[in-house]
Amino acid sequence: MLIRSYFVCLMKVDRKLVKQTVMTSVYGVTYVGARDQIKKRLKERNLVADDAEIFSASCYAAKTTLTALGQMFESARKIMSWLGDCAKTIASQNHPVRWTTPLGLPVVQPYRALGTRQIRTSLQLLTLQQETEKVMVKRQKTAFPPNFVHSLDGSHMMLTALACKKAGLAFAGVHDSYWTHACDVDQLNRILREKFVELYETPILENLLESFEKSFPGLCFPPLPERGDFNLNEVLDSPYFFN
Repeated sequence: MLIRSYFVCLMKVDRKLVKQTVMTSVYGVTYVGARDQIKKRLKERNLVADDAEIFSASCYAAKTTLTALGQMFESARKIMSWLGDCAKTIASQNHPVRWTTPLGLPVVQPYRALGTRQIRTSLQLLTLQQETEKVMVKRQKTAFPPNFVHSLDGSHMMLTALACKKAGLAFAGVHDSYWTHACDVDQLNRILREKFVELYETPILENLLESFEKSFPGLCFPPLPERGDFNLNEVLDSPYFFN
């Protein structure tokens, strides 16, 4: 309660304090990661000098933020957990996780354990690091949900770029930031929403599970999360879906 009152009194809980944690939650940010993010934001404000106080406040804010996110985005959390469980199933058999994006681009996660190799020369003995054949199970699991989401983001951007070219619009982009000339922004807004709906109308998770089962026929994967009832076409009329 003391920490909670401390935050309320200083009016420290604002958008900037928790924005990074909220944004990275869909990429699997951990409690420790969230705590460090919030701690950094508090230190930037330079209003509290005591490190122990900042640490305690960061712990409280991180725990509260992650709890709220879990309640608000329950379905998204279930999908993230499912992706992680599938990756663990694959990596536990010493296979790297691999998949194909909706546009047909093959992806393989490169995370393998590092080993050492010694090379003796006439002058000295060199010890080099190199990848082994053993995959890193934990890294494969934690990295797969964000990597898979990034591959979908990349597919959406490519679909948008192709549609803009067809429509005669100039297009540039970095990840989820799309650019065109000011006179064409309204048209770009329409195109990117249409391509988002087109992309996610496909059974993405079902296709992913099917590809896993074909690639690893001897493994047993967890069942798909229950599908929600959101009407994807609402994206077309949402002014703040992409702003």
